[in-house]
Amino acid sequence: MNVYDELHARGFIQQVSDEAALRKILSEEKITCYIGFDPTATSLHVGNLLQIKLLMHLQRAGHRPIALSGSGTTMIGDPSGRTELRQMLTREQIQANSEKIRQQLSRFISFEHGRALLEDNAEWLLPLNYIEFLRDIGRHFSVNRMLAAEAYKARLESGLSFIEFNYQLLQAYDFLILYRRHGCRLQMGGNDQWGNILAGVELVRRVEGNEVFALTTPLLTTASGQKMGKTAKGALWLDAERVSPYDFYQYWINVDDRDVVKLLYLYTFLPLEEIAPHKKLEGADLRAAKEALAFEVTAIVHGKEEAERAKQTAHELFGETAGASEENTVKMAAGDFKDGMRVIDLFHAAGLASTKSEARRLLVQGGCYVNRRRIESIEESVTLEDFENNHLLLRAGKKRYKTVAVG
Repeated sequence: MNVYDELHARGFIQQVSDEAALRKILSEEKITCYIGFDPTATSLHVGNLLQIKLLMHLQRAGHRPIALSGSGTTMIGDPSGRTELRQMLTREQIQANSEKIRQQLSRFISFEHGRALLEDNAEWLLPLNYIEFLRDIGRHFSVNRMLAAEAYKARLESGLSFIEFNYQLLQAYDFLILYRRHGCRLQMGGNDQWGNILAGVELVRRVEGNEVFALTTPLLTTASGQKMGKTAKGALWLDAERVSPYDFYQYWINVDDRDVVKLLYLYTFLPLEEIAPHKKLEGADLRAAKEALAFEVTAIVHGKEEAERAKQTAHELFGETAGASEENTVKMAAGDFKDGMRVIDLFHAAGLASTKSEARRLLVQGGCYVNRRRIESIEESVTLEDFENNHLLLRAGKKRYKTVAVG
């Protein structure tokens, strides 16, 4: 199957500048393509993972991806999808973030033997002569057209700073530089980048007289209307130090049933024909699909060994049921268990008993379980040694569960 057709079938494509021409080129030639990642944090997140997967698919099909670290553009801040000016970071912060993100990208994309390239736009943006840039590049941009772009139009009422107004010119200039250096012919990104990417396509056409292409992916939301990868605790980061592999695995186990098939297409490499039958499944029948989703995505991000460990821990804690949900997870300090915490106190603190007296009665009646083991003595305590991957499963009676997480 043509890689374009596979990307389309999986749901990656929202908009494309010239579909017929791009599809033809991707089937007949091996091209260079790129996506930019602004290092605004120490880690990429699940939203970025969709873009990374796009680069991985194209590399698997024999094309050459460029992962561009936007250290230069981060000095300004992308106004896309923002209601206010982004927090300005220092050069030192940006550089430190960029280094970590470059290391992360190396886990997903093979840069050996020139199969992919790592670039940083600070190399050509920071030394720019502003007057020369305006004369050579700025003259090709229409202010009216820029103001019509969604990224800018949405900000006009709340206030758009002049520094942000330059962002589109710099991103377009990136495309021109990568075209000149590496023959890059395709820029990709989230759909909120459509105006910026088209500006780069137009700049290359005006300056070099050649056709290049734009492609955007949909901005994913869950069936409940939430932004994909957003949790009550914040973004779902790809860094194991910010979100443990177990918590990462649990996120995918607990996705809405209505999102499972869509996410299997987008976030795994499972064959299309293997995913298709899941469209007919509902409820408990989707459990295996959720487990496959959680395992595959965790393996891509954290490696198969961590995925196996997370899966095993989930089975040991929850058996064949779905994993812990965020609503049923209680965060506690590791220091609370340094000298042990009595089970009665723990069940009360976790909300499985309204009072310690109620917790005592529950235990005496045989209804207190820790990690699927029934507690027999009211004097029994829980220590950090009882935790698996920093998690502990509590059960009151037959159906009420809580997961205690320490960090």
